[in-house]
Amino acid sequence: MSPVRTASLSLAVVAAALITSPGFASSGMIAGTDVLRTWNLVVLGDLTSSSEVEGRTFVGGNLNGNSSNYQIQPLPTSSTGTPGLTVVGDVNGGHKNLNNGSGAVVGGNVNSGLNLNGAAQTVLVGGSISNTNVNNNTVTAGLAASDPAFSQNLTQQKSLIETSMSGLSHSMSTQGANSELVVSGNRGTFNAQPDANGVAVFNITAADLDRIGEIQFNLNGADTAIVNVSGKSITLNDNFLGGTQNLGENVIWNFPDASSLSLTTAWGGSVLAPGAAATTGNYIQGSAVFGSLVQNGEMHVGTYKGGYNPSPSDPGTPTTPGGSSGGTSVPEPGMVGMFALALGGLLFWRRRRVPA
Repeated sequence: MSPVRTASLSLAVVAAALITSPGFASSGMIAGTDVLRTWNLVVLGDLTSSSEVEGRTFVGGNLNGNSSNYQIQPLPTSSTGTPGLTVVGDVNGGHKNLNNGSGAVVGGNVNSGLNLNGAAQTVLVGGSISNTNVNNNTVTAGLAASDPAFSQNLTQQKSLIETSMSGLSHSMSTQGANSELVVSGNRGTFNAQPDANGVAVFNITAADLDRIGEIQFNLNGADTAIVNVSGKSITLNDNFLGGTQNLGENVIWNFPDASSLSLTTAWGGSVLAPGAAATTGNYIQGSAVFGSLVQNGEMHVGTYKGGYNPSPSDPGTPTTPGGSSGGTSVPEPGMVGMFALALGGLLFWRRRRVPA
C-alpha cells in the first residue's frame, strides 16, 4: 500500500477561494428538518458499523467497527457541499469504503484507512490519516493544527444538530393528534387525516406498537405524517404491509423519550430518536437520527422530503435574526462551507502547480 500523499492549502489560496466563492460567503450550518433532508443517517455520538449507508452520514463521535460502506448510491450534488461522510471524532477499525465521489470530512484521525472508490474525492482531515491510497484523489490532513476554524466549525455543526434534533423531537411531541391508529387483531392501520398544511399527527405509546405485528400506513395525501411514540424502551419489529414504500419521504417516527431502541425488521419511515442508544439489525428506508448506534442493518435512501418546517420560535429550529423556518442558517461559515472552500482551493492549487 503506497504511503499517503498530502496536499496543503496556503493562506493565500484560502483567501483567494474565500473572496471568489459566493457560495461560501452565503453558506450556513444545517439545522431543523433540513438535517433529515440532508443526511440519510445522523448519529450524535459514536457509530459502530458493519453495514452500509446509501446516502450521506454524519457522526458526532467516533466511527468504529469493521469495514463499512458510505454513499453507495449515486446522489445529486449537494447544494450545501455536504460530503458523503462527516465524522467529528476519529475513524477506527476496518477500512471504510467511500463511494461515488462522496468525499469526507474527519475532525480527528483516520486510523482505519479509507478506500476511495469511483469519481475523484476530496477528504479533509483534522489529524492524521493512515492506510489510504490517495491515487487521483485529494487528501488534506493536519487541518486542526493549520486552521483552528476547521475544528471549531465542525464542533459547532455537531452542537447545532444535537440542539435542533432534541428540540425538533420535543416540539413534535407536544402536538395534538388529528389522526388515529386503528388496531384489528395483529394489524395496526395508520389512517392519516392531514390538516390544511398537509400535516397528520398520531400520538401513541410503545405498548401500542408492541401489541401489533403488522403496519398498514395510509398517507391519504399527507405531506408529512408525524407518529409520536412515548416510552423509554422501544422495540421495532413490525412488518409493513406492501413494503416500506418510500414512507421515509413523508413519515417521521418520533421517539422523544427513548433511551434505547432495537430494530429487527425493515422499517418504513424516517426515525427521530436523538436520545436513544440504538441497535439496528435490518434496514431503515428514510432518514434516521440516533444518540448512538450499533449498525448491523443498512440505511436506504428515501430520506425525508416533506415540507414540514416548524416556526422559528419552536425549539426544533434555533432562531437567528432574519432566519427562515426549518433549517435555519447561522452567520458563521459551516463545515459544509469549509468543505466547499477547501475543494475549490485545492483545485486552484492543483491548476497552479508546475508539472515536474
